[in-house]
Amino acid sequence: MIALKWIYATGVLLSYGLLCAFFIQRHLQREFSRKAQVAGFVSGGESLPVCVVAYASQTGQAEELAFQTARFLHDGGESVRLVSLGELTSEKLQQCRRLLCIASTYGEGDAPDSAAPFVSKVMQSRPLNLTGLEFAVLALGDSSYKHFCGFGRAVFHRLQSCGARPLFDLVEVDSRANDRSSKGIETWRQGLMRVLEIEKIQWRDTQVFSPWLIRARKHLNPHSSGREVHHIELVPADGEVLPDWQAGDLVQLEVPGVPGALRDYSIASIPQDGAVHLLVRLAVREDGSAGLASGWLTQRAILNDRVQLRIRTHPAFRMAENTARPLLLIGNGTGLAGLRAHLRARFNERVLNQDIPLSSTWLIFGERHAQFDSYYREEIDDWIKQDLLCRADLVFSRDQPQRRYVQHVLAECASDVREWVEQGAAIYVCGSLKGMAAEVDAQLKQTLGEDAVRQLSLNGRYRRDVY
Repeated sequence: MIALKWIYATGVLLSYGLLCAFFIQRHLQREFSRKAQVAGFVSGGESLPVCVVAYASQTGQAEELAFQTARFLHDGGESVRLVSLGELTSEKLQQCRRLLCIASTYGEGDAPDSAAPFVSKVMQSRPLNLTGLEFAVLALGDSSYKHFCGFGRAVFHRLQSCGARPLFDLVEVDSRANDRSSKGIETWRQGLMRVLEIEKIQWRDTQVFSPWLIRARKHLNPHSSGREVHHIELVPADGEVLPDWQAGDLVQLEVPGVPGALRDYSIASIPQDGAVHLLVRLAVREDGSAGLASGWLTQRAILNDRVQLRIRTHPAFRMAENTARPLLLIGNGTGLAGLRAHLRARFNERVLNQDIPLSSTWLIFGERHAQFDSYYREEIDDWIKQDLLCRADLVFSRDQPQRRYVQHVLAECASDVREWVEQGAAIYVCGSLKGMAAEVDAQLKQTLGEDAVRQLSLNGRYRRDVY
C-alpha cells in the first residue's frame, strides 16, 4: 500500500514537472516568435549581421523601443539582430560593425538588472579596441533622479573611449514626461534615417492603444495617514475581447484630457479575473495638486468613463522559467499589485489542477497601519487558510514605536531565506525603488552574499518591478 502511494506521488510530481516544462517551452517559443518578426533575428549564434540592436531594460520600455527600432531598420532593408545588452561580450562587440543601443537607467544612475553582465565584462573590463565599430545610443531616464540617463551616458562614453565612432550624438528621453509623441524618439528615428540612408519608413508601435471603461473603483484605506489607495477595474469598451497578458505585465494609459501624457501601472490581476485590476495611490505634486493620471483614476473619473489603454509586456517580471519554483514575494505599498497578479496566477493553476502539488509561496509585505492599510487582507487570509500561501509576514511600520519594514523581516528570517534559496526559490520584489527596494537588495546581499545575488539575477531567479 505504501509502495503504491509512493508510486502515485512520484507520478504526480513527474506529471507536474512535464506540465511545467511544457508551459515554459511554450512561453519561450512565443517570445522567440514575437522577436523573430524582425527578419534575420536570432537569439544566439556566433556570426553577427551588419547591425545589432541591443537593449538594457528594467520595465520593458527599452526592449519595446529596441524591437520597434529593429523592425524599422528591417523595413528599411537592413540586416539586423535584436539582443539583450547583457548578451554582448567584449569579443562579440569587437565583431560588430554597427551597434544601436537602447539603454534604460535604473534608480540613481544604475544599469538595469539584465545588463549586469555587460557592466562587469565590458564597462569595467580592460580597455577594448573598438575602432571598427559604429554606434548610437538612445538613453532612457527619469529627470527626477540626480543621475538622469546615467547608464546610457556611461555606455556612450565607454564605447567612444574605446575608439568606436558615434553615428550621431547621444539621444536622451525623459520617461517622467512619458510622452506618446516623444521628441527624443523622433530624433532617434531621424538620426537612423539620415546616417543609414533609409527612405522614409513608418515607425510602428508594437502594441496599440484602445478604449477601456472603468468598471469598478474602491477606496481601500479610508482614514489612513498615507495618501489614498484605490482598487480599480477596467474592461475593454464596446464588448471587445479581453486581451491576453501574463502576471508581471503592465498597462500604459493615456491621461484623459492631456493628449500624449502616458502612465504605467502594474497589473494586479490575470485574464481569468475578467478585467485589468490596478492598485493606484494618489500622487501629490509639490504644489499640492493631484497627479495627472492618479488624480483622474482615483478622484475625477466616474464609472464607465473611457480611457485609452494598452497592455505592455514586462518580460523581466514575468514568471517564465520560475513557474515550478518556490516563490519569495517581497513588496510594499502599491507594489502589492504586481505580487498579487503572480499569486492569483499561481493559485489559478491550483484550482485548474488540484492533483498537482503547489510549490511553496512566501509573501513579505509592508505598509503603514494594519487597521487601515491591509490591502486585499481577506484574500490573503483566505489563501493562508487554504494552504495556498504557506507563509505571510505582513509588517506595518507605524504600529509600534520603532519603525519596522520588510527589510527588517528579511534580516530576522535570514536563515529561512537562505534555506528557501537553497531549495530553488525565486525572489520577486515589487514596490518603491527609493527605500524599500534598495534596502531589500542590500539585506539580500548581506544574507546570501553579493556573488550569490548576482547569480540569482543572471539566472532569472531575482526579478524586480520597482519605481
